[in-house]
Amino acid sequence: MGAADQRYFDALRAAHFPPERNQLRAHITLFHQLPPSCLGELDRLIRRIAADTPPPAAALRDVYSLGTGVAFRIDSPDLLAVREHIADHFTGALTAQDQGVPRLHITVQNKVAPAEARALLAELARDFHSRPLMISGLAIHHYRGGPWEMASTRNFRGTRR
Repeated sequence: MGAADQRYFDALRAAHFPPERNQLRAHITLFHQLPPSCLGELDRLIRRIAADTPPPAAALRDVYSLGTGVAFRIDSPDLLAVREHIADHFTGALTAQDQGVPRLHITVQNKVAPAEARALLAELARDFHSRPLMISGLAIHHYRGGPWEMASTRNFRGTRR
């Protein structure tokens, strides 16, 4: 995300995510698990995509319940197109979970009591207005059983035509 959006969503996570579960900055998940053996190939692919692709247009559409948490829904056909390009490249290596089209979102709270989640949803929904969301690049992380480790990050550098 852009710097201002990253700060905003990181602050929400810090305030509302259970600290022992908040192992990663606010993010939009495109894939849950690609094989570790694909890391070099994935990095080369996203390097090419980022160099040729302008920042995808995106918008925050609403705040919604996860049952035991709260997330912001994102509308971005452009980001889904980038994701589809990556998915096509790794056909046959995707898990069942990653074979479908994701519902793009930013989770700001998860794994709390339903009443706590309902209270945060009501609070955030009260002042919510749909607005643009800056998508600045792509990142790859390693899951290390709790903490996540940054593997690489690439900013979109293409220009709109």
